[in-house]
Amino acid sequence: MDKTQLSSARRFVVKVGSALVTNNGAGLDLEAIDDWARQIAVLREQGKEVVLVSSGAIACGMQRLGWSKRPQTVHELQAAAAVGQMGLVQVYEGAFSRYGLHTAQILLTHDDLADRKRYLNARSTLTTLLGLGVVPIINENDTVVTDEIKFGDNDTLGALVANLIEADALVILTDQSGLYTADPRKDDKATLIQEAIAGDERLERMAGGAGTAIGKGGMITKVLAAKRAANSGAHTVIASGRERDPVVRLARGEPVGTLLVSQMQPMAARKQWLADHLQLAGRLILDDGAVSALLSGKSLLPVGVIDVDGDFERGAAVACVSSAGQEVGRGLTNYGSAEARLIARKSSQDIADLLGYVDEPEIIHRDNLVLR
Repeated sequence: MDKTQLSSARRFVVKVGSALVTNNGAGLDLEAIDDWARQIAVLREQGKEVVLVSSGAIACGMQRLGWSKRPQTVHELQAAAAVGQMGLVQVYEGAFSRYGLHTAQILLTHDDLADRKRYLNARSTLTTLLGLGVVPIINENDTVVTDEIKFGDNDTLGALVANLIEADALVILTDQSGLYTADPRKDDKATLIQEAIAGDERLERMAGGAGTAIGKGGMITKVLAAKRAANSGAHTVIASGRERDPVVRLARGEPVGTLLVSQMQPMAARKQWLADHLQLAGRLILDDGAVSALLSGKSLLPVGVIDVDGDFERGAAVACVSSAGQEVGRGLTNYGSAEARLIARKSSQDIADLLGYVDEPEIIHRDNLVLR
């Protein structure tokens, strides 16, 4: 793997940090935000999908409230986030609209991606938005969370989003040119690491702490984020957001910043997670046709479900078993047990009439299914 192969990447998650968004706390950097919107518009014209993860709500709120130092109390952090998020979303909406792009604001907590039901909801919303050509702009929901403000960071959130949407690449834009062998601000002998394997423990020893008084994380959070993103097959680039066209150049395959390579195939990693880490909440009993469909790599449709065993909600992990009781696979269901019973043995076209709504035409999509 080298940077030239990023030119074939179809789906990107781009994360920009607080120091960049707020010009080191001086206020929202309108010129920089407009430039990121322009670069993302270029990628969209190339048929690539982009999700933007942006820090800056707390920092923007601090500036609007006249605070020079990041507060320590949770309620003050939440207040700053509430004030700052208003300005942040307005500026992003205006910037992207100048390039003919619609945006959508999504505020997440880490818990949203840990809960199976909310995970599926977030995934469905994001993939729908991308299909519509919309640029989702994601930030951590600092207004309502507590532990995430204290311990969380948007580098980690960017990696979780990359896992969620099965992105090909996570681009972390920061105020440094990439990962160095030592802190270049303290050691003039430090050299830029051009490429390494994500998850290499030596990288964590090279990374330091928080780089600014504005941001929450530092280079270590970026290295750990790359390690997390690699679990679903996403490659990570750490690059300077102040260089000329870093996102566009990366998408062209030009060498920019530090490339941290994933050694996992995306689908293989996802299937492994589904196979090993989900507790089953129930069973779907399938007819022979549905069993054959699953074994040939297709999704599970309602018409192939004979019976539903157990009580579970949308997003639960369930087993798919043959009429003889043999487990064929397991996956995340798009419908709870009550809804699944109503649509069992029925065509997907009948779901709306039976339930009054349609979440998905499949009970389990093949991307959320692993065979046993």
